[in-house]
Amino acid sequence: MKYDLEERTTKFAEKIIALCKKASKNITTIPILDQLIRSGTSIGANYMEANGASSRKDFRNKIFICKKESRETKYWLRLLASTSEELAEECREFWKEAHELTLIFSKITQNTK
Repeated sequence: MKYDLEERTTKFAEKIIALCKKASKNITTIPILDQLIRSGTSIGANYMEANGASSRKDFRNKIFICKKESRETKYWLRLLASTSEELAEECREFWKEAHELTLIFSKITQNTK
């Protein structure tokens, strides 16, 4: 099977959106959901931009943004898990995927110095 990071990050974004749709909306969760959607979908968008980068430096900067967004996504998933107990287990699974993406983008940035 061909490893496709564009597809992986797109599927992750789609799953984050689906997760957020399931969450109950209240004064506590709405800001968390908003931030989670922003960071979780930004990973793939920035990866797509990186693949169209105009230079090696531009590519590395976009990949670094992917890494930052995946780290931020882990933060929002942790908060959502603590405010929406019914989604806690699912949030943990998404957290693991966001962590793997963080490690992947860390490795790419190391290899493009």
